[in-house]
Amino acid sequence: MAEEVKTPAPPAQPVAPAKPAAAATSASPVPVPWISPMVEKYKSQYGSALEALTYLGQNYLSVDRSLIPDILRLLRDGEQFDYCVDVTAVHYPKREKQFDVIWILYSFSRNERMRVKTQIADGASIPSCVSIWATANWLEREVYDMFGIQFEGHPDLKRILLPDGWKGHPLRKDYDILQQDKEWVQINLGIESGQ
Repeated sequence: MAEEVKTPAPPAQPVAPAKPAAAATSASPVPVPWISPMVEKYKSQYGSALEALTYLGQNYLSVDRSLIPDILRLLRDGEQFDYCVDVTAVHYPKREKQFDVIWILYSFSRNERMRVKTQIADGASIPSCVSIWATANWLEREVYDMFGIQFEGHPDLKRILLPDGWKGHPLRKDYDILQQDKEWVQINLGIESGQ
């Protein structure tokens, strides 16, 4: 009987560790209620006309348009938000109230930043806050120039970035910048636009 010859088995290959299951995709961050003594004070005073939220560590008050400029003055005088860092807007053309107007405020003594925002319809105006913070003068002019939002009581509301004859407001989402550029360049410079 012939003896069966066994061939040695090849060396074992290292087994790659199993890949961990893909992490479940987390939902996008969402605003959560902002709770503080200051917020509670104003919520008790204004009720549903004021909502306080925090989004990714940024605190903001969403207020009814009727509270502007009173709430801004209260924040300056009562809460020491003594610097208006910026005034800006966001255009949502499909909403009834198409614009969010946003004030970014800073308190030097508290080393704290917050935002106040309100919604207004296209063609509606909002009170100027130049009498509260002088820095709002040029900031409101920029919002007027870029979005067409009127600030009641502003001392000199006119364009600040674009020429006086410019048509429309370029940060509106429905604005045709290429057409306006071609027209303005042709009329004012007498040449064809490079666009």
